[in-house]
Amino acid sequence: MNIVMISPGFPLEQAYFTRALAQTGAQVIGVGDQPLEALPPEARENLAHYEHVALADEGTVLRALSGVAEHARIDQVECLWEPYVVLAARIREHLGIAGMSVEQANWFRDKEQMKLVLDRAGIRTPRHASAGNAAEIWEAAEQIGYPLIIKPIAGAGSADTYRVDNAEELATVQTMIGHVGQMSVEEFIDGEEFTYDTVCGNGDILFENVSWYIPRPLQQRSHEWISPVTLVLSDLSDPRLADGIAMGRAVIEALDFTHGFTHMEWYRKSDGEVVFGEIGARPPGARTVDIMNYATDGDLFATWAQAVTAGTAPPVTHKFNCASMFKRAEGRGRITHVEGLERLLREEGEHVCVVDLLPVGAQRRDWRATLLSDGMIIYRHMDLGETLRLSDRFARELQMYAE
Repeated sequence: MNIVMISPGFPLEQAYFTRALAQTGAQVIGVGDQPLEALPPEARENLAHYEHVALADEGTVLRALSGVAEHARIDQVECLWEPYVVLAARIREHLGIAGMSVEQANWFRDKEQMKLVLDRAGIRTPRHASAGNAAEIWEAAEQIGYPLIIKPIAGAGSADTYRVDNAEELATVQTMIGHVGQMSVEEFIDGEEFTYDTVCGNGDILFENVSWYIPRPLQQRSHEWISPVTLVLSDLSDPRLADGIAMGRAVIEALDFTHGFTHMEWYRKSDGEVVFGEIGARPPGARTVDIMNYATDGDLFATWAQAVTAGTAPPVTHKFNCASMFKRAEGRGRITHVEGLERLLREEGEHVCVVDLLPVGAQRRDWRATLLSDGMIIYRHMDLGETLRLSDRFARELQMYAE
């Protein structure tokens, strides 16, 4: 089987998916805008062939792969990086290969189309409208009412996403989103935020995961002092998650998703109502696949690869609650020192899986531009209460400083 992998080495975790794909016995043909020598070894050493092209230039990509197809049959096209999910679908249609169509790919990329499909399926979505200019944003705000959320139609994560509580705030936000094209204007849902993640094969859901954002991402991106947490929950039978999981399964069915990774976000309001957020035809970012692996003692990279090549995979079950916490240094410039780490590792080290903090002397990252911030830790425990206790300790006692 010859499989095209779009962007096999970037973002970094794509290299592990590429390696897992090759380990199934597939011949992996990479297509990316990094030079071959710049690819991580996990990707570079597992490619049968590589086309170095500008992924933003669709015509060049199609011509390059048409050339490859003259010499080798292309059986499948895979993409796990959100900006190029539609490109992967265009390649399939151009070469006559089965898989997600352009129309279906757009359901996952265009938040307005996505919600319209789900509205027709009877799934509870926020009240919403698309807007391409200032007048349309104001009109949508009047129809939906405050508070509301404004975010890019084809965005990912919380970039260029704002809560707006009144007309004055809307006027301010409009000066900040002028560089964005089409926007989604939505009802603000006040509630806890969770994920529903799947690996699917041959039309079946082979693996399910629920993560809990603490606090919700919009708050994480609004306050520098917060240490954001993504917590993979081990007990998917918890009644508080039941409606969210049921909704996630209904979303997968409504969007006719048959194979690959999905990452969905949903809300649970104080009255128990669950509301859809958005979904991507990709794995979650910010090393969340790593957290899933520590939560299951499994290999979700391999599970995905087996699902998309064979349509099935051995079962993977949760054993631990597992969390990642991203730390943000106090101050500007370069990291000068870290406090509390040695004590915490001495007292809680048996529960810690990863410590990946910027070293002393390193330049701080822009916390607004990357959730990874100035580093992360991953920790796990079979008991949820104990996992939350660990989160509290690492948030309060682990501190980084810069100047």
